[in-house]
Amino acid sequence: MSESKSSKSVLITGASSGIGEACVVELAQQGYRVFAGVRREEDAEHLRSQSTAVTPVHLDITQPEAIAKAVDFISRHSNEHGLFGLVNNAGHAFACPLEFLPLDRLRQQFEVNLIGQIAVTQAMLPLLRAGDGGRIVNMTSISANVSGPFVSPYSSSKHAFSAVNDSMRLEFRNFNIKVSEIVPADIKTPIWKKSRENAERLKEEMAAEGERNLPEAVKKSYEADGAAMRKATAKFAEKAIPASRVSKAVLHSLQARRPKTKYLVGGRAWAAVRLLRLLPDRLRDKIILNNLGMK
Repeated sequence: MSESKSSKSVLITGASSGIGEACVVELAQQGYRVFAGVRREEDAEHLRSQSTAVTPVHLDITQPEAIAKAVDFISRHSNEHGLFGLVNNAGHAFACPLEFLPLDRLRQQFEVNLIGQIAVTQAMLPLLRAGDGGRIVNMTSISANVSGPFVSPYSSSKHAFSAVNDSMRLEFRNFNIKVSEIVPADIKTPIWKKSRENAERLKEEMAAEGERNLPEAVKKSYEADGAAMRKATAKFAEKAIPASRVSKAVLHSLQARRPKTKYLVGGRAWAAVRLLRLLPDRLRDKIILNNLGMK
């Protein structure tokens, strides 16, 4: 007799809001036992109120001690089947011109978007093997495939995680663990509010830097590109698609007998992966700049 959904446990990292929360709600409604990774107790309380099938787990993926405690907690609260699924969703975005990029922020971006994902996967592998046919779902981005100006920290970290995803798929094949990559386009999540706040903060930092060091022509160039980027970000936010579109893709990757290796969610994701990255570099650059309203 096959294992029922109610006996299948799935860990979702970065579950407090946005895509992560949408996945928690979707999987709980579908009968999965959901371990929801959060960092704050108020987020844990919110998710507990969603369903009795949701069990919050305090998890900061950049802290080895927190990961070890999460493994112990899940081991004690899951059944003998261990974990059926791991959804590596935790992450954050940081944008900055390379000229001003603080290297500690770059390291932090990779700690969260790459190294933390690997650390959680390593720690959860024994529990996934106990599931005898588990799934790993890795959340990347259209920026993993096409990088624009100012987003090199985020794009490079997601590009690296996409490469790791491909290695996982090959390395874990003998464990009967299937690996899928989710590539979302612009999704309606709190990240847009955070992006606007970061953009305003960056504008102030660049202005201060410009007053000290930059030639006037260079300063004006950054100001023009920064203004265009803020305007384009607002446009993308207005056209963003619901997070439920991503959670449906995650659900399919967990349920399908033969899940896709890559799920493209939204038209811009399709364009980035299937079209833009295949174009000649200068043509792609022109399209990206035009799309951002930059000269």
